[in-house]
Amino acid sequence: MKIKFAVKEGGSNPEFNASLSQILEQCRAKNMPKSSVDAAIKGAEKGKSSSYVLYEGRGPGGSVLLIEAITDNSKRVHQEIKYIMNRNGGMLCDGARHCFSKKGVIVARGENSKNQAIELDQALELAIEAGAEDVTEVEDEDESTVLKFICDVPLLREVREKLDLLGVVSVSTELEFIPNTKVSLSDTEMENASNLLGLLNAHQDVIHVYDNIE
Repeated sequence: MKIKFAVKEGGSNPEFNASLSQILEQCRAKNMPKSSVDAAIKGAEKGKSSSYVLYEGRGPGGSVLLIEAITDNSKRVHQEIKYIMNRNGGMLCDGARHCFSKKGVIVARGENSKNQAIELDQALELAIEAGAEDVTEVEDEDESTVLKFICDVPLLREVREKLDLLGVVSVSTELEFIPNTKVSLSDTEMENASNLLGLLNAHQDVIHVYDNIE
C-alpha cells in the first residue's frame, strides 16, 4: 500500500520519486522478491484514479486517531472505517487533525556506521547537531531497536545528510503525523485501543494509522 501511495504522489520512476526510492530500499533490505515489488508498482500505475483520504476520529480513553487511506471508492471506505470505529469503542469526528503536527522523520539503525550501539543520550546530541527537534527509540517490524529523528518537513533532506555525515545509518525518510500531546490509558482501554488499531491497520485501503496513546 505504501508503494501505491508513493507512485500516486510522485510517479513510478524512483530516480525522480524520493519516497518511492526509500520504500524500494526498505523492500530490498527485507529481501522482498523483485517480482512482487514490480507487480505492486505496475498495479499502482494502473490504479492512478485512486485518491488519498484522511479520516479523523476518537478511540478508547479519549485518544485521537488519524487514518490515512488510498482508495478508488472513498464512500465505501468511509462506511467501512466508520463501522469498525463504532463497533470497537471509537467514532469518526472532526478535530483530531489539530492534535498532530506533520513532521519529517528519519528512521536509523540503533548502531552507527562502525556497528557501535548508539545510546539515547548520544542520539539526542546527534539530533541537536544535525538540526533535528527530537529523537526516540522504537521497535521496528523485526522487533529491532531503531532511532526516529524528528524534524521540520523542509529540513528533512538536510537533517538526514548531516546525520549520515555524523555516522548515523539512516534506513528511511518519510512524513508522519506526530501527536502534540499523549494520553495514558487504563489496561482495559489499552486492550480495546490495540484491538481497534489492529482492525484499522488490517483494512486493505489503510496505509497508516496515527494515535496519541502514551
